[in-house]
Order: sequence, then structure tokens, then C-alpha cells
Amino acid sequence: MLVKSYAAAVQGISATIITIEVNCSRGVQFFLVGLPDVAVKESHERIISALEINGYRFPSKRIVINMAPADIRKEGSAYDLPLAIGILAAAEQLNSSRLGDYLLMGELSLDGSILPVKGVLPIAIKAKEEGFKGFILPYQNVSEAAVVNDLEVYGVKNIKEVIEFFNEKRQLTRTTVDIQETFYERQQPFDYDFADVRGQENVKRALEVAAAGGHNLLMVGPPGSGKSMLAKRLPSILPPFTLPESLETTKIHSVAGKIGNNSSLMIQRPFRAPHHTISNVAMVGGGSYPQPGEISLAHNGVLFLDELPEYTRNVLEVLRQPLEDRVITISRARFTVDYPAGFMLIASMNPCPCGYYNHPERACLCSSGTVQKYMNRISGPLLDRIDIQIEIVPVPFEKISERSSQEASAAVRERVIKARMIQEERFREYEQVHCNAQMSSPLLRKYAAPDEKGLSLLKNAMERLNLSARAYDRILKVSRTIADLDQSEKIEANHLGEAIHYRNLDREGWGM
Repeated sequence: MLVKSYAAAVQGISATIITIEVNCSRGVQFFLVGLPDVAVKESHERIISALEINGYRFPSKRIVINMAPADIRKEGSAYDLPLAIGILAAAEQLNSSRLGDYLLMGELSLDGSILPVKGVLPIAIKAKEEGFKGFILPYQNVSEAAVVNDLEVYGVKNIKEVIEFFNEKRQLTRTTVDIQETFYERQQPFDYDFADVRGQENVKRALEVAAAGGHNLLMVGPPGSGKSMLAKRLPSILPPFTLPESLETTKIHSVAGKIGNNSSLMIQRPFRAPHHTISNVAMVGGGSYPQPGEISLAHNGVLFLDELPEYTRNVLEVLRQPLEDRVITISRARFTVDYPAGFMLIASMNPCPCGYYNHPERACLCSSGTVQKYMNRISGPLLDRIDIQIEIVPVPFEKISERSSQEASAAVRERVIKARMIQEERFREYEQVHCNAQMSSPLLRKYAAPDEKGLSLLKNAMERLNLSARAYDRILKVSRTIADLDQSEKIEANHLGEAIHYRNLDREGWGM
């Protein structure tokens, strides 16, 4: 008897429906075709054990299984459940009349328990698009899939529940998730707050500007000046997720297996801080079976690189293209996948190997030229993509010990949200532009053109401070954000002056 069950394969952050065709006929052989990997082929032994322990018999017949389309590689153990159900239906031990209405995914343990799988959210979205009535999956993944409306989602713990459901001996409990309650009412407080930071008002302001415009930022300062502490508090002032952003980010983390059991939508922007020993594949994604890298896991959030010069040159250079295009393409001989990579890059570094170049109190011990050599570990093209470059000095004792209250993140966040709302309205007609940092040259000329007084100031600054030509566009983008924070339609001289102040490393002679 020939029957069909349905599963899905995840490629990138999208899913493709896999049709599992099972034919039982006279004989004793077992064939599994359709480009399965080793883990899929090993499902044969897991299925036999799971069925026997739960009182069902694996058919003693010639079984041929085709996983279509056959040109897509099927990976992992998530196909155990649809394969087992298809085999039972083809052997007429299970009623197949409703099999075409449901998508099935799940890994089987030897006792028939169904274990969680990765990539559930994109699979659920695809199931709805393809018109499936329901989705049967591991109980631990059910909250994640249930955020998809108009799709019956059933979480199961054992294969016996699924068999009895199709044989109409059991009713499964449908799981529903209230998106409004999950997304809007479960906002959690942040672990870190700007109110904990003493001093460093200029750096807090730079982080506020970066958050308001989506700008990349580099902090340069000696050890103990608070670079990491400030970076960890940046998520607390970023605007909250929109629902589409949350869905897209959750899909990426679902594919990577980073969504916890019994979790649904992500409600806080990701903050990724990989160690400087990371490989370039781990950073951008890839591998034999491509997975999202750190830059994709930081999508719609923050990628924090602490001690930037300690990262290998290859790792830093692979960031250049994603910073511009906001997407990373992983190419293999048989296929190509695209992962989103729209992140804010926040980096920190010491100004020199000893860490005390330009320190107000301690002398730098580095030899002549060592500081510039240390800075040269970061290429000009990468530095060119960092809008805000700011020096940090240690906080004096008087600031550390003062008891006056500091401005909380919530107050800063309100200003950031207002600035982002202005930008959303400004770029409403441009699908790929959402904040000032993403403006192209034509948009800069349209929305960030300074007046005559501003042009004069900018010209004098570039000549007197020996700013590089590449700083010009960055200054205009940052000044547009500062103007938005001030609720100003025009870029004024004070906005340009503040933006110029944030280009410390472009000054000729810095580090010489």
C-alpha cells in the first residue's frame, strides 16, 4: 500500500515541505531514498524499538521510502516521527485518511518518547502557507509553533499518542498562544541599567546616539574605564521589538536551536558577545550543514566585540560585507542560503598593548610606533564602517563615590524611541531603510544636507583636525540622528559639532 506523510526541511531560515512516500509490498527489505543523511538512515533502528516497546509491530515486508523532493538533502533525526507514521499507515496498522492534513516532526527515543527538534517556527509558518490543517510536534516545541495563527498545533510526548490520534482513539489537546499577551505584556526588566554607571556622561550620550540611529560604535580606553560595562547596558535603551522583528529573530534562533524548551517569541533584542578566539565560520555562519553564525544571531540586536584587535584579521574582515548589505550568503556546491545580518556592531579596545596611551595619570610603556602598529590590526575599510569612535578616560574617585542618582535606562530609551519613530516616518517609502545608519548617498543629500553655516563648520573641522574623507558621510548620518533626538527638522551647527566629536580615530596623528 502506498501512503504519504509530510515533514519539512529547513534551508537558511525558510522551510521546504518534504513528502514522505512509503510503499509496503511483499518481501523483507528496507530502502530509504531521497538524499537522507546518516542520522535519517539511522531512524530505522529507532523506529523499530519505539514501535515494539509501545505494542506495535514493525512490518515484515518490503518497505520503500522516498523523501521528495529528492534533490534536497535531509538532515537530522527530526524525520523519525513522520517516517514511523508513514510506515504504519502503509502497513495498514494506522488509518491514513487524515494523514495529508497534518505536518509531522519529531525525534524518537528507543522507548517511543518524542524529543524536541530545531527550526520549528519556520516549519510552522510554511505549514500554514501550504494549507495544512495542523502541525504535530514534540511537546517541548509546542509554544514556539503555536505563535502561528490559524494552524492547529498539537504537542505530543510519545508516538503512541500520535498513532491513537490518527486511529481516532484519542483526542489531542490543541495549544494556542495569545500573541498580544506573549509579546506585549511579558516584557522583562533588563539585568543592567544606565543608572548603575557613575560618570562617563559623554560615553552614555554616544551610546544614546548610536541606539537612536542604529549606528556602529567603537570605544577606545584603558583597562577598567567601563567599556564592557557600558556595552552590556546598550540593550536596555534600544527600542523594543516590533512583532515582525521578533518573528524574524525568533526564526533565526529557532533554526540554530537557541530557543529554550516551552518558549515562544523572543521579546528582547539579542546581545551576542563572542570570544576573540572565534573562527570566521562561527562568526558568519556555515559549516558542512550551514547554520547561522554570530552575526545572524545578533540580527535586530547587538554584536559586541570586546578587545577588537585581539580578533584574527580574517574574522574582522568577513564583517565588512554584512555591515553594508545586512545579509550574509553561504554558498555550497549544491545550494546557497541567505541569513539576515542586520546588527549593530559595538566594539571596545585598549588604545595600545599596555593599555595606557593617552591616559591622564599613567604613562604608556609602549615603544615608538607600537601604538600605530596595534591600531593597524583593524583595517581602514572596517573602521570606515564604524560611525562613532569615542575615547574613554577612567572615572575619577569623586565620580565613583558620589551618591547622586544617575539617569535610568528607561528615560534614555524614551528619547531613543521618539527618534526612531521620526526615522520610521521619514523612510516609510524605502523598504530596506529603517534608521539613519542605513541611509545611502542620495538619501543623505535629501535628508542630511547641512546649511551654509554647517558646511563651513564641517569644512573647517576636516581641515583643522585632519579628518579623513571617509568621515564626511558618517558625520552627516550621526548629525541627522542627533537632530532627531532634539526633534529638529534641520541639521544645525551644534549637531554637526557633536558628530565631529565622535570621529576621534580619524584625526591624523592619532596613535603616532
